[in-house]
Amino acid sequence: MLPSPIEHDEIWRKWLASPSVRSFERGMISPEQFAADFVAEWEIGLEPSAFLQAFAMWPKGLYDGAEELLRHLKGAHHLACLSNTNVIHWQRFPQLHTLFDSCFLSHEIGHVKPDRGIFAYALDHLSVHAEDVYFFDDLVLNVSAAREVGIKAFHVESFSDIEPILRGENLYE
Repeated sequence: MLPSPIEHDEIWRKWLASPSVRSFERGMISPEQFAADFVAEWEIGLEPSAFLQAFAMWPKGLYDGAEELLRHLKGAHHLACLSNTNVIHWQRFPQLHTLFDSCFLSHEIGHVKPDRGIFAYALDHLSVHAEDVYFFDDLVLNVSAAREVGIKAFHVESFSDIEPILRGENLYE
């Protein structure tokens, strides 16, 4: 008998709580150590090297319209990226640095969402008040954490949800 499939939200909760994921996305272990730890932790029937090769290809690219929206907003607003990521995934998209004024990458700063520390870190380095920040994320856990520190946070299920919110907040013309 096959195990029942894990629901999307449960996968994300497990991912965000995973010791191997948290260590890797906080920049504390190498890709090779992450692969070995993750395969063992999640009981995946792959060699760590095969998993790492597949894992590297998980991100497919930017959402349609993302680059255009960011270029339109840049200059009128300070755009910051707050991302749970790792060295493998981030290096695949070097153009992202040009789209944002500031990038707070978990593997570089040692903090991950939804931990409150990542939001405090970004606010401190931007020298802004939480209530002056708009945050968009597809995970409710991250949105809730951002709201707990006073950030104006919005849960979006798809990239197309962002522009109407920006218009409603008078941030986009």
